[in-house]
Amino acid sequence: MPKATTDLFTSQAHLKKNKHIYTVSEITQDIKLILENTLAEVWVEGEVSNFKIHPPSGHFYFSLKDQSAVLEAAMFSGVNKEVKFKIENGLKVICFGKISTYGPRSQYNLIVERIEPKGMGSLQLALEQLKQKLEKEGLFSTEHKRPIPYLPARIGVVTSLSGAAVKDILKVLDRRFKDINIIINPVRVQGEGAKEEIAQAIKDFNHLNEDLPVDQHIEVMIVGRGGGSIEDLWAFNEEIVARAIYNSKIPIISAVGHERDTTIADLVADVRAATPSVAAELVIPKKEDLREKVDILSEDIRRSFLDIAENFKANMDDLAHRLGLSIQNLLKLNVSELESAQKKLALLNPSVLIQQHKTKIADLVRQIHIRLGHFIKLKQSEFNVAIEKLSSLSPLNILARGYSITFEMPQGSILKDAKFVKIGDTIKTKLHKGEFLSQIKEVNKNG
Repeated sequence: MPKATTDLFTSQAHLKKNKHIYTVSEITQDIKLILENTLAEVWVEGEVSNFKIHPPSGHFYFSLKDQSAVLEAAMFSGVNKEVKFKIENGLKVICFGKISTYGPRSQYNLIVERIEPKGMGSLQLALEQLKQKLEKEGLFSTEHKRPIPYLPARIGVVTSLSGAAVKDILKVLDRRFKDINIIINPVRVQGEGAKEEIAQAIKDFNHLNEDLPVDQHIEVMIVGRGGGSIEDLWAFNEEIVARAIYNSKIPIISAVGHERDTTIADLVADVRAATPSVAAELVIPKKEDLREKVDILSEDIRRSFLDIAENFKANMDDLAHRLGLSIQNLLKLNVSELESAQKKLALLNPSVLIQQHKTKIADLVRQIHIRLGHFIKLKQSEFNVAIEKLSSLSPLNILARGYSITFEMPQGSILKDAKFVKIGDTIKTKLHKGEFLSQIKEVNKNG
Protein backbone atom coordinates (compact mmCIF):
# COMPACT_ATOMS: atom_id res chain seq x y z
CA MET A 1 0.00 0.00 0.00
CA PRO A 2 1.35 3.40 -0.92
CA LYS A 3 2.56 5.58 1.98
CA ALA A 4 0.08 8.39 1.25
CA THR A 5 -2.87 6.06 1.51
CA THR A 6 -1.64 4.69 4.79
CA ASP A 7 -1.30 8.20 6.36
CA LEU A 8 -4.84 9.15 5.32
CA PHE A 9 -6.47 6.20 7.00
CA THR A 10 -4.28 6.60 10.04
CA SER A 11 -5.29 10.30 10.43
CA GLN A 12 -9.00 9.59 10.06
CA ALA A 13 -8.85 6.79 12.58
CA HIS A 14 -7.05 9.07 15.07
CA LEU A 15 -9.65 11.81 14.70
CA LYS A 16 -12.51 9.40 15.17
CA LYS A 17 -10.88 7.94 18.22
CA ASN A 18 -10.31 11.43 19.99
CA LYS A 19 -13.55 13.30 18.97
CA HIS A 20 -16.04 14.16 21.84
CA ILE A 21 -19.69 14.46 20.92
CA TYR A 22 -21.77 16.65 23.35
CA THR A 23 -25.37 16.07 24.23
CA VAL A 24 -27.72 19.04 24.17
CA SER A 25 -27.90 19.03 27.99
CA GLU A 26 -24.12 18.99 28.26
CA ILE A 27 -23.61 21.92 25.93
CA THR A 28 -26.30 24.05 27.66
CA GLN A 29 -24.81 23.18 31.04
CA ASP A 30 -21.36 24.27 29.88
CA ILE A 31 -22.81 27.53 28.52
CA LYS A 32 -24.58 28.09 31.85
CA LEU A 33 -21.33 27.60 33.80
CA ILE A 34 -19.38 29.86 31.46
CA LEU A 35 -21.96 32.68 31.57
CA GLU A 36 -22.69 32.51 35.27
CA ASN A 37 -19.01 32.32 36.23
CA THR A 38 -17.94 35.01 33.80
CA LEU A 39 -20.89 37.42 34.36
CA ALA A 40 -21.59 36.80 38.03
CA GLU A 41 -21.73 40.55 38.84
CA VAL A 42 -22.73 42.97 36.12
CA TRP A 43 -24.26 46.45 35.75
CA VAL A 44 -26.62 46.71 32.78
CA GLU A 45 -28.19 49.87 31.43
CA GLY A 46 -31.34 49.78 29.35
CA GLU A 47 -34.96 50.80 28.85
CA VAL A 48 -37.73 48.88 30.60
CA SER A 49 -40.34 47.19 28.42
CA ASN A 50 -42.98 44.48 28.87
CA PHE A 51 -43.01 45.02 32.62
CA LYS A 52 -45.23 42.55 34.52
CA ILE A 53 -45.83 41.50 38.11
CA HIS A 54 -46.55 37.81 38.63
CA PRO A 55 -49.67 37.78 40.88
CA PRO A 56 -49.05 34.70 43.03
CA SER A 57 -45.37 35.30 43.76
CA GLY A 58 -44.97 39.05 43.34
CA HIS A 59 -41.90 38.59 41.12
CA PHE A 60 -41.08 41.31 38.55
CA TYR A 61 -40.51 40.26 34.95
CA PHE A 62 -39.43 42.72 32.24
CA SER A 63 -37.07 43.32 29.34
CA LEU A 64 -34.10 45.66 29.07
CA LYS A 65 -33.51 46.99 25.61
CA ASP A 66 -31.35 49.39 23.70
CA GLN A 67 -31.22 50.25 20.02
CA SER A 68 -30.04 46.83 18.87
CA ALA A 69 -30.71 44.15 21.49
CA VAL A 70 -33.11 42.93 24.19
CA LEU A 71 -32.21 41.21 27.46
CA GLU A 72 -34.85 39.45 29.55
CA ALA A 73 -34.73 40.25 33.27
CA ALA A 74 -36.33 39.07 36.48
CA MET A 75 -36.41 40.58 39.99
CA PHE A 76 -37.75 38.29 42.69
CA SER A 77 -40.19 39.40 45.41
CA GLY A 78 -37.71 39.01 48.24
CA VAL A 79 -35.62 41.77 46.63
CA ASN A 80 -38.15 43.99 44.86
CA LYS A 81 -39.93 44.92 48.10
CA GLU A 82 -37.12 47.39 48.73
CA VAL A 83 -37.80 49.29 45.49
CA LYS A 84 -39.30 52.68 46.43
CA PHE A 85 -40.21 53.94 42.98
CA LYS A 86 -42.67 52.56 40.44
CA ILE A 87 -41.11 50.61 37.57
CA GLU A 88 -42.83 51.55 34.31
CA ASN A 89 -42.37 50.79 30.62
CA GLY A 90 -40.10 53.32 28.96
CA LEU A 91 -38.18 54.09 32.16
CA LYS A 92 -34.40 54.11 31.67
CA VAL A 93 -32.71 52.19 34.46
CA ILE A 94 -29.41 50.74 35.61
CA CYS A 95 -29.60 47.21 37.00
CA PHE A 96 -27.11 45.22 39.04
CA GLY A 97 -27.27 41.44 39.04
CA LYS A 98 -25.96 38.26 37.43
CA ILE A 99 -26.54 36.40 34.18
CA SER A 100 -28.38 33.14 34.52
CA THR A 101 -29.58 30.57 32.01
CA TYR A 102 -32.60 28.31 31.71
CA GLY A 103 -31.30 25.05 30.19
CA PRO A 104 -34.55 23.47 28.96
CA ARG A 105 -35.10 26.41 26.59
CA SER A 106 -31.50 27.50 26.08
CA GLN A 107 -32.42 30.99 27.33
CA TYR A 108 -30.37 33.41 29.35
CA ASN A 109 -31.55 36.39 31.38
CA LEU A 110 -30.49 38.90 34.02
CA ILE A 111 -31.40 38.21 37.65
CA VAL A 112 -31.70 41.73 39.05
CA GLU A 113 -30.64 42.40 42.63
CA ARG A 114 -30.70 46.22 42.53
CA ILE A 115 -32.36 48.69 40.19
CA GLU A 116 -31.98 52.46 39.98
CA PRO A 117 -33.48 55.04 37.64
CA LYS A 118 -30.91 56.53 35.33
CA GLY A 119 -30.14 60.19 35.98
CA MET A 120 -32.23 60.41 39.21
CA GLY A 121 -32.04 58.75 42.61
CA SER A 122 -34.59 56.07 43.31
CA LEU A 123 -35.97 57.91 46.34
CA GLN A 124 -36.32 61.14 44.41
CA LEU A 125 -38.13 59.37 41.58
CA ALA A 126 -40.41 57.60 44.04
CA LEU A 127 -41.18 60.95 45.65
CA GLU A 128 -42.05 62.58 42.33
CA GLN A 129 -44.23 59.64 41.27
CA LEU A 130 -46.19 59.70 44.54
CA LYS A 131 -46.57 63.49 44.36
CA GLN A 132 -48.13 63.22 40.91
CA LYS A 133 -50.48 60.47 42.04
CA LEU A 134 -51.71 62.24 45.19
CA GLU A 135 -52.01 65.61 43.47
CA LYS A 136 -54.32 64.08 40.85
CA GLU A 137 -56.48 62.72 43.68
CA GLY A 138 -56.73 66.19 45.28
CA LEU A 139 -54.81 65.48 48.49
CA PHE A 140 -52.85 68.74 48.10
CA SER A 141 -55.85 70.96 47.30
CA THR A 142 -56.22 74.17 49.33
CA GLU A 143 -59.98 73.65 49.52
CA HIS A 144 -59.43 70.68 51.83
CA LYS A 145 -57.15 72.53 54.25
CA ARG A 146 -58.68 73.68 57.53
CA PRO A 147 -57.74 76.68 59.68
CA ILE A 148 -55.75 76.12 62.86
CA PRO A 149 -57.89 76.95 65.93
CA TYR A 150 -56.95 80.08 67.85
CA LEU A 151 -55.41 79.34 71.25
CA PRO A 152 -56.32 75.63 71.47
CA ALA A 153 -56.68 74.16 74.96
CA ARG A 154 -55.45 70.66 73.96
CA ILE A 155 -52.69 69.82 71.50
CA GLY A 156 -51.74 66.37 70.21
CA VAL A 157 -48.13 65.67 69.23
CA VAL A 158 -47.00 62.75 67.05
CA THR A 159 -43.21 62.37 67.20
CA SER A 160 -40.40 60.45 68.83
CA LEU A 161 -39.81 60.81 72.56
CA SER A 162 -36.06 60.48 72.08
CA GLY A 163 -35.62 63.19 69.44
CA ALA A 164 -34.93 66.89 69.77
CA ALA A 165 -38.28 67.76 68.14
CA VAL A 166 -40.42 66.95 71.19
CA LYS A 167 -38.08 68.92 73.46
CA ASP A 168 -38.26 71.96 71.18
CA ILE A 169 -42.06 71.80 71.02
CA LEU A 170 -42.46 71.49 74.79
CA LYS A 171 -39.97 74.28 75.43
CA VAL A 172 -41.80 76.75 73.17
CA LEU A 173 -45.26 75.84 74.46
CA ASP A 174 -44.11 76.10 78.09
CA ARG A 175 -42.64 79.54 77.43
CA ARG A 176 -45.84 80.79 75.82
CA PHE A 177 -48.50 79.01 77.93
CA LYS A 178 -47.79 76.79 80.91
CA ASP A 179 -51.37 75.54 81.31
CA ILE A 180 -51.90 74.11 77.82
CA ASN A 181 -52.73 70.38 77.80
CA ILE A 182 -50.26 68.50 75.58
CA ILE A 183 -50.83 64.83 74.71
CA ILE A 184 -47.89 63.02 73.09
CA ASN A 185 -48.39 59.84 71.07
CA PRO A 186 -44.80 58.54 70.72
CA VAL A 187 -43.77 56.88 67.45
CA ARG A 188 -40.70 55.90 65.50
CA VAL A 189 -39.96 58.58 62.93
CA GLN A 190 -37.54 56.65 60.73
CA GLY A 191 -36.69 53.10 59.83
CA GLU A 192 -38.84 50.01 59.52
CA GLY A 193 -42.35 50.37 60.93
CA ALA A 194 -42.14 54.16 61.26
CA LYS A 195 -44.73 54.96 58.58
CA GLU A 196 -47.27 52.56 60.11
CA GLU A 197 -46.79 53.98 63.61
CA ILE A 198 -47.14 57.59 62.44
CA ALA A 199 -50.32 56.84 60.47
CA GLN A 200 -51.83 54.88 63.37
CA ALA A 201 -51.02 57.63 65.89
CA ILE A 202 -52.93 60.15 63.77
CA LYS A 203 -55.89 57.78 63.60
CA ASP A 204 -55.71 57.16 67.37
CA PHE A 205 -56.08 60.86 68.15
CA ASN A 206 -59.16 61.05 65.91
CA HIS A 207 -60.67 57.97 67.57
CA LEU A 208 -59.96 59.50 70.99
CA ASN A 209 -61.99 62.60 70.08
CA GLU A 210 -64.95 60.39 69.20
CA ASP A 211 -65.02 59.09 72.79
CA LEU A 212 -64.53 62.45 74.55
CA PRO A 213 -66.91 65.38 75.22
CA VAL A 214 -66.45 68.30 72.83
CA ASP A 215 -64.84 70.49 75.48
CA GLN A 216 -62.12 67.85 75.96
CA HIS A 217 -61.30 67.32 72.26
CA ILE A 218 -57.80 67.47 70.82
CA GLU A 219 -58.09 70.70 68.81
CA VAL A 220 -54.92 70.50 66.70
CA MET A 221 -52.07 68.05 66.00
CA ILE A 222 -48.35 68.60 65.41
CA VAL A 223 -46.83 65.76 63.37
CA GLY A 224 -43.11 65.72 62.64
CA ARG A 225 -39.49 65.21 63.64
CA GLY A 226 -36.13 66.97 63.51
CA GLY A 227 -34.04 67.32 60.37
CA GLY A 228 -32.10 64.62 58.54
CA SER A 229 -31.27 63.16 55.16
CA ILE A 230 -33.95 62.23 52.65
CA GLU A 231 -33.62 58.65 53.87
CA ASP A 232 -34.19 59.77 57.48
CA LEU A 233 -37.27 61.77 56.48
CA TRP A 234 -38.70 59.10 54.22
CA ALA A 235 -41.45 57.95 56.61
CA PHE A 236 -43.09 61.36 55.99
CA ASN A 237 -43.05 60.68 52.23
CA GLU A 238 -45.05 57.45 52.51
CA GLU A 239 -48.55 57.18 51.06
CA ILE A 240 -50.00 55.65 54.25
CA VAL A 241 -48.95 58.74 56.24
CA ALA A 242 -50.26 61.12 53.56
CA ARG A 243 -53.70 59.51 53.59
CA ALA A 244 -53.87 59.47 57.40
CA ILE A 245 -53.20 63.23 57.42
CA TYR A 246 -55.75 63.85 54.66
CA ASN A 247 -58.47 61.83 56.41
CA SER A 248 -57.87 63.39 59.84
CA LYS A 249 -60.77 65.44 61.23
CA ILE A 250 -58.30 67.22 63.50
CA PRO A 251 -56.29 70.02 61.79
CA ILE A 252 -52.63 69.02 61.39
CA ILE A 253 -49.43 71.07 61.35
CA SER A 254 -46.59 69.26 59.58
CA ALA A 255 -43.29 69.93 61.38
CA VAL A 256 -40.59 67.98 59.55
CA GLY A 257 -37.45 69.91 60.42
CA HIS A 258 -35.79 70.25 57.05
CA GLU A 259 -36.45 73.55 55.33
CA ARG A 260 -34.83 72.63 52.00
CA ASP A 261 -36.84 69.44 51.42
CA THR A 262 -40.62 69.44 51.18
CA THR A 263 -42.13 66.12 52.20
CA ILE A 264 -45.45 64.64 51.12
CA ALA A 265 -46.69 65.22 54.68
CA ASP A 266 -45.94 68.94 54.28
CA LEU A 267 -48.04 69.10 51.11
CA VAL A 268 -51.05 67.28 52.57
CA ALA A 269 -51.07 68.93 56.02
CA ASP A 270 -53.31 71.92 56.75
CA VAL A 271 -50.26 74.02 57.64
CA ARG A 272 -46.54 73.42 57.08
CA ALA A 273 -44.00 74.56 59.67
CA ALA A 274 -40.30 74.70 58.80
CA THR A 275 -39.31 73.19 62.18
CA PRO A 276 -41.02 71.72 65.27
CA SER A 277 -40.29 74.96 67.16
CA VAL A 278 -42.02 77.01 64.46
CA ALA A 279 -45.00 74.63 64.66
CA ALA A 280 -45.32 75.33 68.39
CA GLU A 281 -45.14 79.08 67.72
CA LEU A 282 -47.86 78.82 65.08
CA VAL A 283 -50.27 76.91 67.30
CA ILE A 284 -49.95 79.16 70.37
CA PRO A 285 -49.90 82.98 69.98
CA LYS A 286 -47.78 85.30 72.11
CA LYS A 287 -49.17 86.67 75.37
CA GLU A 288 -48.55 90.18 74.04
CA ASP A 289 -50.79 89.47 71.06
CA LEU A 290 -53.55 88.21 73.35
CA ARG A 291 -53.27 91.26 75.58
CA GLU A 292 -53.58 93.46 72.50
CA LYS A 293 -56.72 91.58 71.45
CA VAL A 294 -58.18 92.01 74.94
CA ASP A 295 -57.47 95.74 74.76
CA ILE A 296 -59.18 95.94 71.36
CA LEU A 297 -62.24 94.06 72.64
CA SER A 298 -62.41 96.27 75.71
CA GLU A 299 -62.18 99.39 73.57
CA ASP A 300 -64.96 98.06 71.34
CA ILE A 301 -67.16 97.51 74.39
CA ARG A 302 -66.39 101.00 75.70
CA ARG A 303 -67.21 102.60 72.37
CA SER A 304 -70.42 100.61 72.17
CA PHE A 305 -71.59 101.97 75.50
CA LEU A 306 -70.60 105.51 74.51
CA ASP A 307 -72.64 105.16 71.33
CA ILE A 308 -75.58 104.01 73.41
CA ALA A 309 -75.22 107.06 75.66
CA GLU A 310 -75.12 109.43 72.66
CA ASN A 311 -78.21 107.81 71.19
CA PHE A 312 -79.86 108.29 74.57
CA LYS A 313 -79.31 112.07 74.39
CA ALA A 314 -80.49 112.36 70.79
CA ASN A 315 -83.61 110.20 71.12
CA MET A 316 -85.00 110.77 74.64
CA ASP A 317 -88.58 109.85 73.79
CA ASP A 318 -87.79 106.28 72.80
CA LEU A 319 -84.48 105.89 74.62
CA ALA A 320 -85.68 103.41 77.23
CA HIS A 321 -87.03 101.04 74.60
CA ARG A 322 -84.11 101.43 72.20
CA LEU A 323 -81.57 101.19 74.99
CA GLY A 324 -83.00 97.87 76.08
CA LEU A 325 -82.90 96.55 72.53
CA SER A 326 -79.38 97.84 71.96
CA ILE A 327 -78.07 96.22 75.12
CA GLN A 328 -79.74 92.93 74.25
CA ASN A 329 -78.36 92.98 70.72
CA LEU A 330 -74.93 93.93 71.96
CA LEU A 331 -74.92 91.15 74.50
CA LYS A 332 -76.11 88.60 71.93
CA LEU A 333 -73.42 89.66 69.49
CA ASN A 334 -70.61 89.62 72.03
CA VAL A 335 -71.59 86.88 74.48
CA SER A 336 -69.94 84.10 72.50
CA GLU A 337 -66.75 86.08 71.99
CA LEU A 338 -66.70 87.22 75.61
CA GLU A 339 -67.18 83.67 76.90
CA SER A 340 -64.39 82.42 74.64
CA ALA A 341 -62.14 85.27 75.71
CA GLN A 342 -62.85 84.57 79.37
CA LYS A 343 -61.90 80.91 78.98
CA LYS A 344 -58.71 81.72 77.16
CA LEU A 345 -57.89 84.63 79.47
CA ALA A 346 -58.12 82.18 82.35
CA LEU A 347 -54.96 80.62 80.95
CA LEU A 348 -53.23 84.01 81.10
CA ASN A 349 -54.90 84.90 84.44
CA PRO A 350 -55.17 88.64 83.66
CA SER A 351 -57.38 89.20 86.72
CA VAL A 352 -56.28 92.79 87.33
CA LEU A 353 -56.90 93.86 83.73
CA ILE A 354 -60.31 92.18 83.64
CA GLN A 355 -61.32 93.80 86.95
CA GLN A 356 -60.35 97.22 85.61
CA HIS A 357 -62.54 96.78 82.56
CA LYS A 358 -65.39 95.43 84.69
CA THR A 359 -65.15 98.59 86.82
CA LYS A 360 -65.26 100.78 83.71
CA ILE A 361 -68.27 98.92 82.40
CA ALA A 362 -70.00 99.21 85.78
CA ASP A 363 -69.35 102.99 85.74
CA LEU A 364 -70.89 103.27 82.30
CA VAL A 365 -73.93 101.30 83.43
CA ARG A 366 -74.32 103.57 86.49
CA GLN A 367 -74.12 106.65 84.26
CA ILE A 368 -76.82 105.23 82.05
CA HIS A 369 -79.04 104.54 85.09
CA ILE A 370 -78.49 108.12 86.36
CA ARG A 371 -79.36 109.62 82.98
CA LEU A 372 -82.38 107.37 82.73
CA GLY A 373 -83.48 108.59 86.20
CA HIS A 374 -83.11 112.21 85.06
CA PHE A 375 -85.19 111.41 82.02
CA ILE A 376 -87.95 109.88 84.15
CA LYS A 377 -87.94 112.89 86.51
CA LEU A 378 -88.24 115.22 83.51
CA LYS A 379 -91.23 113.30 82.19
CA GLN A 380 -92.75 113.28 85.71
CA SER A 381 -92.39 117.04 85.86
CA GLU A 382 -94.09 117.42 82.48
CA PHE A 383 -96.86 115.16 83.71
CA ASN A 384 -97.39 117.26 86.84
CA VAL A 385 -97.68 120.43 84.71
CA ALA A 386 -100.30 118.73 82.55
CA ILE A 387 -102.22 117.69 85.68
CA GLU A 388 -102.19 121.27 86.92
CA LYS A 389 -103.52 122.48 83.57
CA LEU A 390 -106.31 119.92 83.65
CA SER A 391 -107.09 120.84 87.26
CA SER A 392 -107.42 124.53 86.36
CA LEU A 393 -110.00 123.62 83.74
CA SER A 394 -112.00 121.39 86.09
CA PRO A 395 -115.66 122.43 86.62
CA LEU A 396 -115.16 122.03 90.36
CA ASN A 397 -112.56 124.76 90.40
CA ILE A 398 -114.90 127.01 88.38
CA LEU A 399 -117.61 126.50 90.99
CA ALA A 400 -115.16 127.53 93.68
CA ARG A 401 -114.97 130.97 92.10
CA GLY A 402 -118.76 131.56 92.69
CA TYR A 403 -120.27 129.89 89.70
CA SER A 404 -123.04 127.27 89.81
CA ILE A 405 -124.49 124.59 87.52
CA THR A 406 -128.20 124.03 86.97
CA PHE A 407 -129.68 120.64 86.05
CA GLU A 408 -133.07 119.70 84.62
CA MET A 409 -135.09 117.38 86.79
CA PRO A 410 -135.54 114.55 86.78
CA GLN A 411 -133.32 113.96 83.72
CA GLY A 412 -130.24 115.38 85.43
CA SER A 413 -128.92 117.04 82.23
CA ILE A 414 -127.21 120.42 82.43
CA LEU A 415 -129.62 123.29 81.72
CA LYS A 416 -128.10 125.74 79.22
CA ASP A 417 -131.22 127.50 77.77
CA ALA A 418 -134.35 128.85 79.52
CA LYS A 419 -136.54 127.74 76.64
CA PHE A 420 -136.22 124.16 77.89
CA VAL A 421 -138.13 124.88 81.14
CA LYS A 422 -141.58 126.24 82.06
CA ILE A 423 -143.30 127.67 85.11
CA GLY A 424 -143.75 125.01 87.76
CA ASP A 425 -140.76 122.86 86.71
CA THR A 426 -138.32 121.78 89.38
CA ILE A 427 -134.60 122.37 88.81
CA LYS A 428 -131.44 121.48 90.79
CA THR A 429 -128.61 123.96 91.34
CA LYS A 430 -125.12 122.74 92.28
CA LEU A 431 -122.79 125.15 94.10
CA HIS A 432 -119.16 124.86 95.10
CA LYS A 433 -120.39 123.46 98.37
CA GLY A 434 -123.78 121.76 98.32
CA GLU A 435 -126.84 121.93 96.07
CA PHE A 436 -130.55 122.85 96.31
CA LEU A 437 -133.88 122.38 94.42
CA SER A 438 -136.00 125.26 93.07
CA GLN A 439 -139.44 125.62 91.48
CA ILE A 440 -139.74 127.99 88.52
CA LYS A 441 -142.20 130.84 88.97
CA GLU A 442 -141.21 132.98 86.01
CA VAL A 443 -139.33 132.30 82.76
CA ASN A 444 -137.60 134.99 80.69
CA LYS A 445 -136.59 133.29 77.44
CA ASN A 446 -135.08 136.45 75.94
CA GLY A 447 -132.72 137.38 78.77
